[in-house]
Amino acid sequence: MSVTGWIFNLRYHFLLLSGALLFMSVAHAADNDRQSLASIVGGGAHFSWVIFHELQPALEKLLDRDIELYGKDSALGLGCNAGIKNATQNTPDHETFGFVCCELTQKEIKEKKLQLHPLAHEPVLILVNRSNPIDNLSLEQVRDIFRGNIRNWSEVGGEDRPIVVVTRLHCKGRPGHWKRILPQAKMFRKDRLNVKAADDMVRKISDFSGAIGHTGSTWKFGSGDRIKPIKINGYAATAENLKAGTYPFYRTLSAVTIKSASSDVMTLIREVQHGKAFRQIAQKYELLPLNKNNP
Repeated sequence: MSVTGWIFNLRYHFLLLSGALLFMSVAHAADNDRQSLASIVGGGAHFSWVIFHELQPALEKLLDRDIELYGKDSALGLGCNAGIKNATQNTPDHETFGFVCCELTQKEIKEKKLQLHPLAHEPVLILVNRSNPIDNLSLEQVRDIFRGNIRNWSEVGGEDRPIVVVTRLHCKGRPGHWKRILPQAKMFRKDRLNVKAADDMVRKISDFSGAIGHTGSTWKFGSGDRIKPIKINGYAATAENLKAGTYPFYRTLSAVTIKSASSDVMTLIREVQHGKAFRQIAQKYELLPLNKNNP
């Protein structure tokens, strides 16, 4: 090889090495930039947590940031109140948002300077023990059972078995949710079992053959849960029936932020509201999306 060729070859390999080093440097800087950004933290009610949890990998990829989510089983006191509190803890170096499974009052939104971002209507399932032959009740029969006017399954065509009413009357100061069964806690029968968590609701209905209760459609039932949802007026708890107005029980799942939430937090929420990936989640849990891009 001539001296000229040798020099050209050396320069060529030098340029290749420089390019590789530059690429590694840029990639390393990008990794450092991501690591330097604190995680976005979301917390709140389990039933809305399910949506963000299942979309978490896609949301992290979209933002190129880590997201921490709290709310599974609404453990450790998490719920709508915790979702609101988490939203209000947002600062420029600690980006947060919350999620709730109940509608908020306008007074609460104004006083706490919140911004509500509705996601979907979630059917509230009316549950009975799997051994119960009843598969359908009228709307008034359900309400009379929860009132205590009907106390034996034989009164609605079932077996001669006492009815055990199980309730979870959370967020009593907020509209919607269980209030679509009966609008006030005092209207439910006094001798009922009132539980504090959805998993307790499912256990109680599984334990008592004559039990009836309620929970949201995003709850994941285990193979050992001896429960089944029933139809109301002949209509199942589906998104289609919610849209048609034929299934009467539902609640609104939403994200919640302060008005000065960061652009990354707002991008995250808008992606859930309008992104294509949410359609699959909605179909899986029979949710009725509330935004135009999610029919």
